[in-house]
Amino acid sequence: MALIRASRPLCRELARVFPERPFRVRFWDGGEVPATEDEAPTFFVRAPSALSQFLLAPGTMGLGRAYVEGSLVIDDLDAGFAVVDEWEPPDLTAGDRVRLGLATLLAAAPGGIPRRPSLELILRGALHSVERDAAAVRYHYDVGNEFFSLFLDASMTYSCAIFSRGASTLEEAQKTKLELVAGKLELEPGMRVLDVGCGWGSFAIHAAREHGVSVTGVTLSAPQAELARERVRAAGLEGSIEIRVQDYRRLADSSFDAIASIGMSEHVGQVQIDDYAQTLHRLLRPGGTLLNHAIAALDPDDRPLEDLFSTRYVFPDGEPLPLSRVQLALERAGFETGHVEEFREDYAVTLAHWAERLDRRLERALELAGPERTRVWRLYLRAARRGFETGYTAVYQVRARRPLEAHPRSTGARAHAAVGAGEALIEPSETAQPAIPPPEV
Repeated sequence: MALIRASRPLCRELARVFPERPFRVRFWDGGEVPATEDEAPTFFVRAPSALSQFLLAPGTMGLGRAYVEGSLVIDDLDAGFAVVDEWEPPDLTAGDRVRLGLATLLAAAPGGIPRRPSLELILRGALHSVERDAAAVRYHYDVGNEFFSLFLDASMTYSCAIFSRGASTLEEAQKTKLELVAGKLELEPGMRVLDVGCGWGSFAIHAAREHGVSVTGVTLSAPQAELARERVRAAGLEGSIEIRVQDYRRLADSSFDAIASIGMSEHVGQVQIDDYAQTLHRLLRPGGTLLNHAIAALDPDDRPLEDLFSTRYVFPDGEPLPLSRVQLALERAGFETGHVEEFREDYAVTLAHWAERLDRRLERALELAGPERTRVWRLYLRAARRGFETGYTAVYQVRARRPLEAHPRSTGARAHAAVGAGEALIEPSETAQPAIPPPEV
């Protein structure tokens, strides 16, 4: 009876302050708050620690921790996300908040102070330093190549597929994307191509096999590079593709004809985006083409690193920047943008495919990654899809060129721009002739 009494005040307060509820709540001790709508998701609080996690970190972080540790279960994750994203609870008075908080505290008390799930990562060191970025990549990818193969297509392409051009399967959509990138880079036999953040080699293999180019691919994940090399050998392309475990910042000066950066720049961050663009500009020959394919935050005032769940459990230090900020970095570096294309809806469909494929192989996922990490990925894939569906994030392909000749950013150039705007800019020089005075009348 003591356990039943633990959740009873909370059940009473939830029903009172939320008279209309598109969800159902069940508690470990038999307490229940029914939904007021049909086909509503059930949030099952399996242990008091779920409430403690929420009290310590109100919002999505607390809910995420409870779900990862298994003290919170949602019978329909997609419907649960819709509630979290779309439901607008009524305004609560100060008294309502106090009573609800005290009831939650009382129900959470049997669980004591919870610990963070063991998977939660807090990185140390300078943000986006070479060392910290390497640690972030290891955390994400060292879950194992086979785990990712459970939900990716056969090409192991780990980025937005393109369904909007007629593809009906994930495999077709990823092939469409790879060929779209190759076409925008205008690949021709004999060209030297750099693939920054090459993953398991899907674009490198496609570009070398279908377009006769030579490719250097770089990644920070050793297991990923190992499988990429195996795939290159299986395709008989060892003479055309080199896969390196190397930070893009440590590439020696070169003269690539084209650079593909697919799903990379969102991991560079605000503090490094200008250096990133300058590095790619340095590595590209004059007249060469860059294709930057990346997730972008649609709110220019958003601070992505505040999304602590994804940055601590999935993509440490991930920081999708607004398209305008990426464009600014490219322009500062000396690139000229020629084409921009958006694929927000395509990524939502891609993530739906990935989530469904992972669910079909759930038993193997649990064997490979364990229950906590598997829960993280089931949650993340749906959260990411919701972000694209609701207009929180998008994905853009930006094609830019390094000009054949650097355009002088000189006084003369500024003068022409000012005159074009209706304002003359005159700066005297030592060789300038004195102005002719108007004739006296």
